[in-house]
Amino acid sequence: MAPNAQSLKSQRNWLAERHKFVVRLLFLALAALPAFAADGVLTHLLQSVETRYNAAKTLQVTFQEVFTGPGGRRQTEAGDLFLRKPGRMRWQYTNPAGKLFLSDGKQVYFYNPATNRAEKTKLKETEDMRAPLAFLLGKLDFNKDFRDFRLENESASSASVTAVPKSDKLPYKQVQFTVNPVTGYSIQKLVVHGHDNGQLIFTFGNEVVNPPLNDKLFRFELPKGAAWADLTEIPQGGGAQQQR
Repeated sequence: MAPNAQSLKSQRNWLAERHKFVVRLLFLALAALPAFAADGVLTHLLQSVETRYNAAKTLQVTFQEVFTGPGGRRQTEAGDLFLRKPGRMRWQYTNPAGKLFLSDGKQVYFYNPATNRAEKTKLKETEDMRAPLAFLLGKLDFNKDFRDFRLENESASSASVTAVPKSDKLPYKQVQFTVNPVTGYSIQKLVVHGHDNGQLIFTFGNEVVNPPLNDKLFRFELPKGAAWADLTEIPQGGGAQQQR
């Protein structure tokens, strides 16, 4: 049975939010260094991750994402992620093969091979994009984003930091980063907890900082025979649909 419009709209919003959020976190990379963090280890960890990712202009990693919905539904996907500042990203899936989520810095494109349908939407304006764009310009005060930083599961090869967003308007209520000091404080895992008690786990590997990336990676080409929907032409609140 085909999902209803409200369900498709909800799926679309979650997909867009999760990808932009994870890209944002990869680039921010725990750059927030709260003045109240008295713990020297936590402070050193945050500074080290900040140093690593602030220097990144491009990034390439493999990823696995596992989403568990409020009802216990579990979905696992995987692929390769390519990033270039500002705002360009390519989530190229190998499972399911052919699935693509791409941003050219202005628009977002999503292609689902299961339905052979492609959609174009606008990057969310101002509120969602202000923080990452300001960060890329070196103007963001990261202390405004998170609070209650906690260092957990510390060992010689990994450490996790849990944080709570200060804003209750974001689509998540808690995040946890796991980094590896041995590999130069690269982010290995990211756990996002939604307000609806859904959970999204990203595991990253094979990270390459500042690889040469061809501009073609961030240009969308419509697959032959695919249906096309330009949702940028739909007025705000117009009920645009996207299949997952």
